[in-house]
Amino acid sequence: MTNALVLKSAPRTGSGTRDAVRLRKNGMIPATVYGHKENPTSVAIKKDELASVLRSHVRTLKLEVAGKQEDVLIQDIQHDHLGAAILHVDFRRVSADERVKTTVEVEIRGTAPGTNSGGVLDIQLHRLHIECPALAVPETIRVKVDSLQLGQSIHVKELELPPNVKVLEDPDLVVVQVKAAAQMLTGLPTAPAEGGAEPEVITKKKEKPAEEE
Repeated sequence: MTNALVLKSAPRTGSGTRDAVRLRKNGMIPATVYGHKENPTSVAIKKDELASVLRSHVRTLKLEVAGKQEDVLIQDIQHDHLGAAILHVDFRRVSADERVKTTVEVEIRGTAPGTNSGGVLDIQLHRLHIECPALAVPETIRVKVDSLQLGQSIHVKELELPPNVKVLEDPDLVVVQVKAAAQMLTGLPTAPAEGGAEPEVITKKKEKPAEEE
């Protein structure tokens, strides 16, 4: 992991929700480091330093734990119910000789010509499950759409991938396509017949995720 970012951590002696809330009020984010058959370690990360790392979009870095630097993968980030504030981070220990499974964002590059002739860009997959070397997790999977005409699509099997990266989704799944505007509207509900009752819309209430300690 040449020129890897280094993120410092502080030991976390407390536990439980109250301690996690106290840490966050003091500008720290609780985190857990695990993997390689070692006992999980509870640490705390400075909020500003973590935010700086996340803005760089790296997935693997060096985490300083008790004065020792370990290669880690940012395995999971827990946010609040608004998806804004970070509540907790999981770091997974990794080494150069292993492959890991994780998810990365799809990054659309370019402008599809089909959108200039009445088409609408329809992104079907915003994230992809991949398998790759632990120390070479790509920031994103870039998808070039600058040759995509109306009615055309790009499937998983057609993606240009970084070296040694394998996408785990079905190869025939559509990642992005250019559809006619009329096709994009076919899923909208139709107006009720005159004098008829409005259709009842039933939605499942989204549960608020429990705060991780």
